[in-house]
Amino acid sequence: MKLMSKLFLLAVMGFFMSSSAMAREERGTTAQAQAMVKKGIAHIKKNGKEKAFADFNDTANKDFHDRDLYLFVYDMNGQSLSHGANPKMIGKNLLDLKVEGKPIIKDMITALKTKNDGWIDYQWPNPVTKALETKSSYFEKVDDYFVGAGAYK
Repeated sequence: MKLMSKLFLLAVMGFFMSSSAMAREERGTTAQAQAMVKKGIAHIKKNGKEKAFADFNDTANKDFHDRDLYLFVYDMNGQSLSHGANPKMIGKNLLDLKVEGKPIIKDMITALKTKNDGWIDYQWPNPVTKALETKSSYFEKVDDYFVGAGAYK
């Protein structure tokens, strides 16, 4: 009986360990978000903004949509040029958008006035879980706009 109890316990532990590993695999990492931004910028340089932004917005395009990772693009005035998770945001000026009191787009633009890239943490709806979660986004300036992507924590 003692052996059966140990085997059962090991089986239960294995199930929970694999479940938590699977949950982690469903989320992108900050390194993957940063790599996606770099890939997006290379795509813009190769194909032009119009084609690239359309590709970023296309949820079926797995190059720019990976689990909860997607690209967003804003100009330096806060105008949304592309948004891989919410097409309703495209074309809107979101400079004054605040999430839990934090002006996230304005903060990104402010950071880009002193250097060409940066990181910011803020609360944002996760497109997979639909819950408001902490997101760490990397963003990089290109000409008069910037490309970003973030990983949910």
